[in-house]
Amino acid sequence: MKTFYSHTEPFAAQWRRILQRGSSQERAQIETATKTILDRVRKGGDKSLLNLSREFDGVELDASFLRVSATSIRTALETMDSEWVRCLKFAANKIRSFQRHILPSPPPDWTHGGTRVRYIPSPIQRLGVYVPGGSASYPSSVLANVLPAQIAGVPQIALVSPPGPNGLPAPSVLAACALLGVEEVYPLGGAQAIGALAYGTESIQPVDFIVGPGNAYVTAAKRSVVGLVGIDALAGPTEIAVIADESASPEWIAADLLSQAEHDPLAAAVLLTPSESLAQNTAQALERQLESLPRKEIARESLESHGALIVTQDLEECIEKCQELAPEHLELVVQDPSKWTPLLTHAGAIFVGPWTPEVAGDYVAGPSHVLPTDRTARFTSGLASPLFLRWKAIVEYDRTDLQQETPILAHLARSEGLEGHARAAEIRFESDEKP
Repeated sequence: MKTFYSHTEPFAAQWRRILQRGSSQERAQIETATKTILDRVRKGGDKSLLNLSREFDGVELDASFLRVSATSIRTALETMDSEWVRCLKFAANKIRSFQRHILPSPPPDWTHGGTRVRYIPSPIQRLGVYVPGGSASYPSSVLANVLPAQIAGVPQIALVSPPGPNGLPAPSVLAACALLGVEEVYPLGGAQAIGALAYGTESIQPVDFIVGPGNAYVTAAKRSVVGLVGIDALAGPTEIAVIADESASPEWIAADLLSQAEHDPLAAAVLLTPSESLAQNTAQALERQLESLPRKEIARESLESHGALIVTQDLEECIEKCQELAPEHLELVVQDPSKWTPLLTHAGAIFVGPWTPEVAGDYVAGPSHVLPTDRTARFTSGLASPLFLRWKAIVEYDRTDLQQETPILAHLARSEGLEGHARAAEIRFESDEKP
């Protein structure tokens, strides 16, 4: 993992590479391949899904029944270790409690003379959830995506997750579905899964909204179907930034950086610190801890390709650089963190103090761990129960109020050249005709 010094001349170019994370050429190639996959799903339906699963996942799915059976979902939970089930229930209850806590209530009716307006929410009706698979299984992602939607009242949830060699999603993913009562599950991964949710097939009813993180092809597919369906965000590989001063433990910081680097070779892990000794000691701790990490090859590639230990001139510069980075996860491990937290507006989630490792947010803290990546925290937020609500205004006038306001709205309508708009109000007062 490289160490950079912000006050040196080469740093500007080094910083640009850290911000970019991947070439535009690579992204263009992924976009092209993804559009081909989506077109196959849109035109070929179930048959294309079977062929794509054979090509990309190496599995033969059941042509007569793509949906995972209720028995398979129930059995997965029944065969899980009891301690694992207890821990997952604990996490689910805590997430459920937090998501209920932040769910907004409708405001009181607003009145203005004879005008009454209600502003009320209704949940999205049919949701598609993507849970990644591959080199690891993520039952925590089932909780993070499904629970906020359930708290918001979403009545239909269809979940997709890549199949293993037996043609089913990971047992832990199915067990989490059973625990939450998710009954509609399909063994599908990659861009083809997003296409199935967006377009629908003979076996899969299309959804209104798609959530969940995935690889670059999943992200590209979500980008392609925006407008046909809604999406949560364009989530890329995970990332963590740590702002720390000399009070931080190098061993703890190294462990936190590795917690995200072990996800994916494309994951990013960055330390920002004014302390050169902390950076040096963290580099040494990373090497020691890597040796015993089961996923050390993945983590090492991540650190070498997308990791950085950045020594700044002061904490103010750490804040400035972090605002540019806009990381998915940000740890603030400094003395007097309350002084700096209000200045950090660009981050998916902030974990404050030495006793708040980012992994708490992955599993049990309460907020969803589905967060904006690739600098999108500058303009979007993490997944939460309010996202699944659509708000609509219900407007009601009485006769007196409309009569008083008709000259105003008619004047405004005619100023825009919309005579029909003006007449639609005036006609109600040109005769004694009543509704």
